[in-house]
Amino acid sequence: MPRKYHRQGGQPYTESMLRYAITDRSLYGGSSTYRLDSLVDEARRRAAEGVDFIQVREKDLEAGELTALVRRMLEAVREAEGRTRVLVNSRLDVAAAAGADGVHLTGAAGELRPEQVRRVYSGTMVSVSCHSVAEVAQASGWGVEAILFGPVFGKVVDGVEVVPGVGLAGLREACEAAGGGPVLALGGVSLERAPECVAVGAAGVAGIRLFQVRASQG
Repeated sequence: MPRKYHRQGGQPYTESMLRYAITDRSLYGGSSTYRLDSLVDEARRRAAEGVDFIQVREKDLEAGELTALVRRMLEAVREAEGRTRVLVNSRLDVAAAAGADGVHLTGAAGELRPEQVRRVYSGTMVSVSCHSVAEVAQASGWGVEAILFGPVFGKVVDGVEVVPGVGLAGLREACEAAGGGPVLALGGVSLERAPECVAVGAAGVAGIRLFQVRASQG
């Protein structure tokens, strides 16, 4: 892991909180080219800030365009000389073709499993999204680099909560089910609430707008 995420003496290392940024080019205005360029610029900035993971979640792009984007983002991250790792959502073929650091999977039935990914793309990092304690318990046995669990504080679309959050109590239960594995809080997490997530056992936080908010505040 790029950072320590374990606990010592019952207290989490809040200064070494893992940060996992997820891309969404639809949040940028302008042309298609401008939006892709913005993702590359964001990757460079996040790497300079020490973000641990960037998940490229541009599911609607064709394989060739997505591969080109991932390669550009990898180059930008390496130029920043940081420790940021770039993962591709679901597309093992794209991750391997671009030379990405890893792949992000879901815990859904029929989804690829980490052992299948590593059989094809040896040495790759894997993160998994989970939405129940049972899924977390299952994923904890896979030896993944990160388990994204949520929504912790609910999913809001246009100001309306469409998926209720499990709250800090639910997050705590998920962290316990992971048996010490790295669980990252996802869903409605803000800069102000991030320490609360770490306090109940999370290794860090993940999100889309979370890191863009940080950029605007910086």
